[in-house]
Amino acid sequence: MPKIAVLQMTSGIDPEANYRALEEAAERAGEVGAKVLFTPEMAMLLDRDRKRARPWIESEKPSDYTTLLASLANLMGVDLAMGSMPESADSGRWATRSMYLPARWDQFDTYDKMHMFDVHLGNGERWRESAAYEAGQDVVCLEDTPLGRLGLTICYDLRFPALFEELGRRCCDAIAVPAAFTKPTGAAHWHVLLRARAIEAQAFVIAAAQVGKHEDGRETYGHSLVVDPWGEVLLDMGGEEPGLGFCDLDLERIAEVRSQVPSLANKRDIPN
Repeated sequence: MPKIAVLQMTSGIDPEANYRALEEAAERAGEVGAKVLFTPEMAMLLDRDRKRARPWIESEKPSDYTTLLASLANLMGVDLAMGSMPESADSGRWATRSMYLPARWDQFDTYDKMHMFDVHLGNGERWRESAAYEAGQDVVCLEDTPLGRLGLTICYDLRFPALFEELGRRCCDAIAVPAAFTKPTGAAHWHVLLRARAIEAQAFVIAAAQVGKHEDGRETYGHSLVVDPWGEVLLDMGGEEPGLGFCDLDLERIAEVRSQVPSLANKRDIPN
């Protein structure tokens, strides 16, 4: 029954300060024997001022910190599921990129956020990720992690069930959903969507989240969750403070749920 650690953060505009929070969490996770540490979206840099963020994103700093994070995972003996970090994409635009950095070897896997958050919320907030970020193209399911097969998604991807259907088809045992949900959308939809995706994919869903008021002026919902394949919430870290939570995952629960309700096996293609 592997133990995981979930880091709820209030990331800011200083990557060094954010890294120190990650470093402290990895050390604590290693001390208690956690196999994987999950972090939120934009864990290394959360800054909606793109002019201010551009010099860092387009420098060598993201690669430098990736090296530091890989060394940290190795030193602490815990796999690091980095929710996301902004990086320059091959096209010259930016990517919101998750990384999975194993503790025991040098290679790591990445996933680029597929769905861009382009919205005008009722409270007046406007977000247009596609103005700076390039959408990813590839579904990513990692074959061999301490949790079995791990699917990678990021935040707004949560609203697109076809992605989770594909991860379910690939028999993912767990799916990471790192996020920086706004307060209005989080209060309305966060819990119900995460539970629904866990039920649909019949997999654990692990959602490390940003929380509170950030230096760039935004406010995020928090409530980092771990949900089991039956839709039961195993961990809810609340919406007030950053912190580190732990959860033991009973991986035998996956086969039990899939035998009770074999919806993945019974699925049929819908004719056009």
